[in-house]
Amino acid sequence: MPTASSSISGDTLLAQLKSIVGDAYVLTEERNTRRYRKGYRYGDGHALAVVRPGTLVEQWRVFKAIVEAEYVVITQAANTGLNGGSSPFGDDYDRPVVIINTMRIGRIDLLKGGEQVLCHAGATLHKLEKLIRPLGREPHSVIGSTTIGASVVGGVCNNSGGALIRRGPAYTELALYARVGEDGSVSLINHLGIDLGNDPETILSRLDRGEYAETDVSHTTGRLASDPDYATLVRDIDAPTPGRYNNDPRLLHEVAGSAGKLCVFAVRLDTFPSSGPSRVFYIGSNDYRELTELRRHILGTFENAPVAGEYIQREAYTLAEEYGKDLYLFLKYAGTERIPTAFTLKSRFDAITGKLGLGTNLSDKLLQLIVGILPNHLPKRMNAFRDHYEHHLLLRMDGAGIDEARAHLKSIFPSASGDFFECDDEEAAAAFRHRYAVGGGTVRYRATHPDTVENIVALDMALPRNTLDWRETLPPGVEANIVRRIPCGHFLCQVFHYEYAVKKGADWMAIEHQIIAHLSGRGIEFPSEHNVGHLYQAKPVLADFYRSLDPTNTMNPGIGRTSKKKNWA
Repeated sequence: MPTASSSISGDTLLAQLKSIVGDAYVLTEERNTRRYRKGYRYGDGHALAVVRPGTLVEQWRVFKAIVEAEYVVITQAANTGLNGGSSPFGDDYDRPVVIINTMRIGRIDLLKGGEQVLCHAGATLHKLEKLIRPLGREPHSVIGSTTIGASVVGGVCNNSGGALIRRGPAYTELALYARVGEDGSVSLINHLGIDLGNDPETILSRLDRGEYAETDVSHTTGRLASDPDYATLVRDIDAPTPGRYNNDPRLLHEVAGSAGKLCVFAVRLDTFPSSGPSRVFYIGSNDYRELTELRRHILGTFENAPVAGEYIQREAYTLAEEYGKDLYLFLKYAGTERIPTAFTLKSRFDAITGKLGLGTNLSDKLLQLIVGILPNHLPKRMNAFRDHYEHHLLLRMDGAGIDEARAHLKSIFPSASGDFFECDDEEAAAAFRHRYAVGGGTVRYRATHPDTVENIVALDMALPRNTLDWRETLPPGVEANIVRRIPCGHFLCQVFHYEYAVKKGADWMAIEHQIIAHLSGRGIEFPSEHNVGHLYQAKPVLADFYRSLDPTNTMNPGIGRTSKKKNWA
């Protein structure tokens, strides 16, 4: 039943939605909607329905119908957000919730010979990477989110950072989106720089069909399609502020950083020349200062900027080794394109076992049992470094940077506390695959230890660029409630993901807030790249940005721990 603020009944709205997309794409049964209602790590709540439009025109009609009914709209793509920002979060909304999932709308058009792309609402990073690779081009991120099927639009809406040094967070000022005005009306804004007409359905149907010519595309809009400054900012190693973080006002513009406060149909983005053949140097040390000095030397003096530099601490290594094993093997043998399907099947299985009283984590326990009998999957040299060194750094270089890095590393290693080796191709792939299995391993660890783990506190933080001691510290009294630490991050960017398994019975959210308050005095920004979701408090600049985009609070209400109520009550 709708609340007093809704203008029509749920049954009436469902009938309208089915008339737009077809019965098969309006999901209402709990087992079918669970995959979309439950966040990858956090967040769960009721939804009247999940609607899966297959075209931009259908997405527009669905969006209009929900807004006119005065229901809450949550638009999502892959639902891979790590802070609960792309799914319902609890059941305390003052209006019924309808989720629009855009993953059926995955078209990507090449512009200017592939130097730019036009990505529709559900296009994935993996699909984009695969499409432009033969052209010698790459998207803003080629690892990380790519491995879990994340969408291009989701990255832009969350200012997702990626792990690459030479290009910044996902950003564009060229987008096509709809917003809800102060009077509750819906309008379509075309800032793509492509002449598609004036009527919303004409614009959207032409995009659906790819019915526009190169002459319709303007390349002199004055609007950016990527962040032009990050490669310079990250090398300013003496700056007292972080290089990238979600509250950074310079990256909040319409769709960029909007976090679900707009209904996005398409974005236009720059692509980048491929880095070419690269080498990965695997570095281990028991002295954090050794890695600090190495980072400052590389960013401060190297003529050739690295491609990437990823950090993994020993405890994170061992956790991913055991609990991220199936994700690692799936990525290696099945490929990233099958990840969304695997997530959907797992979610449906969990919904069924939950209804049968067997719990919603039986799939995790079974998978963990199966992979547990398989032999160790990681290269021997990596495991040897795990045994000898607490801190691990994966440094990827290309071109002339390979010899530059090799010469410098040979000049300082082996040392009293560290060493390195140059990976062959198999080891290089394994190292980065293992680094990105940490996140999945953390989720698996929580699912398989329900009797001892209350939840995971996942800190997504950006340290000032002049930080010398980047190790995590905990406030007094918190240590006793921590079962396991899981630290990793994008080391050269000084963006870290410090995660903690919290003891059963402890107030995990209170502990998270304690840790954030403890660290905030160091100039650290939270979050760094995963968006505020429903876990972090949006700072005034970000909260004001959300209000300006969505004055009636119809879209994804509650994001950044703001009000969930209509008109921001």
